[in-house]
Amino acid sequence: MSSLREQIQQQDALGFTHSGKFHADDVFSSALLFYLNPEITILRGNRVPEDFMGIVYDIGRGQYDHHQRDSRVRENGVPYAAFGLLWEALGEEILGTVLAERFDEEFVQPLDMNDNTGEKNELATLIGNFNPSWDEEGSNDGAFFQAVSVAGMILENKFAKYRGNERADKQVEDYLETLRDDIAAGGKSKEDAQILIMPQFVPCQKKLSETEVAFVIFPSNRGGYCIQPQKKEYSMNYKCSFPESWLGLENEALQETSGLSSASFCHKGGFLMTVGKLEDAVMACKLSRQAYVEEPVVVVFTSCAEQKRTEDETSHDAVQGCDELAKLAHQLPGMQQACIHYVTSPALPEFTIDGIYAEAALEKPEWKQQIKGMVKQILAKRPEAVIVEGTQFYAYPIIHALRKKHMPVLICIEAEGRKLLTRIPSGS
Repeated sequence: MSSLREQIQQQDALGFTHSGKFHADDVFSSALLFYLNPEITILRGNRVPEDFMGIVYDIGRGQYDHHQRDSRVRENGVPYAAFGLLWEALGEEILGTVLAERFDEEFVQPLDMNDNTGEKNELATLIGNFNPSWDEEGSNDGAFFQAVSVAGMILENKFAKYRGNERADKQVEDYLETLRDDIAAGGKSKEDAQILIMPQFVPCQKKLSETEVAFVIFPSNRGGYCIQPQKKEYSMNYKCSFPESWLGLENEALQETSGLSSASFCHKGGFLMTVGKLEDAVMACKLSRQAYVEEPVVVVFTSCAEQKRTEDETSHDAVQGCDELAKLAHQLPGMQQACIHYVTSPALPEFTIDGIYAEAALEKPEWKQQIKGMVKQILAKRPEAVIVEGTQFYAYPIIHALRKKHMPVLICIEAEGRKLLTRIPSGS
């Protein structure tokens, strides 16, 4: 046990953080201390008392503060805030090495980045909304500890989720090992490697995206069996889909169309099908595999569109640029036969020009709606990836929006004397 944890779990443990307006950083730091010791006493103030012997954070320029000039920065460039510094010292004992690192990357770092840079974060905004309004009188300690209580519930649920996902991954790996053994022993065919039958529902999408498993089957809590197609890694699309003619049907209509006597429901979105018998569930997967024709799509978001190629205003250079991007896209792994869809970036809006500075004549709601519409148009093609080029005015916000949806985004770069497509890491 670390010395910090020992100090936190002492019977008369104390913590001290700054008073006044609170943020997600000091709130989640406090919630973390309460998680380890619900009886700890946390004090707030403008200055750390000289004789204070407890844990000091987000104030005082000490080990768990980040306001000093030489405050620490992670190797990936994300600066530490108090929450990150405390998590670095305590996380491994709470979740173990692997999960603690993942939790830091997925949960702690966005909050640290928000506190250090002001980068927008919805959770930080939610916590900040607990602050009393500007004209309320008196101490805000009550609001602070109310926010800490909410943050504590979030942490407990997050920790349980991470541990549950770890158990799920281990369970799914056991199921996969059993399937591989059955195939090796001749009890199942190689085709069966694409169908994983589980005795109970276990979260498995992320784990199975890296495998050849295309469908999972598990008992439904309503009786019968559920069938779920599995998505490709780094893709919004399934490895195999149910036949389009099944989508949105149920009971007799689905039974007649599919030929499966116990078929009861197929969601119109194609992400779930239910049947009464296990043999029908397996057959639904096999029939889907037989009927499935893979037609990968790559969207090129560009200033020149396919439909404009015959128009006079499209320059020869622009047409060549589109063709070059399409040729590069077809060299991507598995994309040799991909269908290339072009989505055009709009013409630049009107600008108010003052010297070398230009201000777009677009109000914020109009701008946001325009970006949202373009992203919706791109995602409607259900692409495996999106290649973005063109003016930064439209390219940057499109890249940002697509990354938040974990859509693979590629940009064209020049390296070693040739043009290459490079993937921008996904994430919000």
